[in-house]
Parts: sequence; C-alpha cells; structure tokens
Amino acid sequence: MTEVVTIYMPLLDEGTNVWRPVTAECLGQGTYRIIGPQPHDEKWAFAPGTVVAGKPRRFANGVQGTVALTISDWT
Repeated sequence: MTEVVTIYMPLLDEGTNVWRPVTAECLGQGTYRIIGPQPHDEKWAFAPGTVVAGKPRRFANGVQGTVALTISDWT
C-alpha cells in the first residue's frame, strides 16, 4: 500500500517563489505521483498525475518539506 503525503509544488507566473502544499502518493526512492486537485486559478509546474522527483527543502519560515523538483523517469 502506498502512502499519501504532502509535498510542495512550485507555482508558475507568481512574480516570486511560491510553493503550494499538494497531496501526492509516495512511490518510494524519492518519487511521488501528484494527486491534486489543481485549483483552476493556479499554474502548477507539474500537472496532477505526473510522477516527480522530490527533494528536501527548508523554506524561509523554517519549515522543512519535500518539493516537486523534476519529472521522474520512474516506471
């Protein structure tokens, strides 16, 4: 059974770095499938259903989380 977790999605066209917490399925080895849903008024770097590689990141407010970094070649 896979684990459902929260990772952080970069938002595009915001004028500054903005990260949205999103639901994702942890697939193991640092890969995640974005579950969504995506709000209609946001432009995400990766669409729901995309498998991404995640990387730990500490945000300016001190919170640490996993960010969606690149599309994964996970199969």
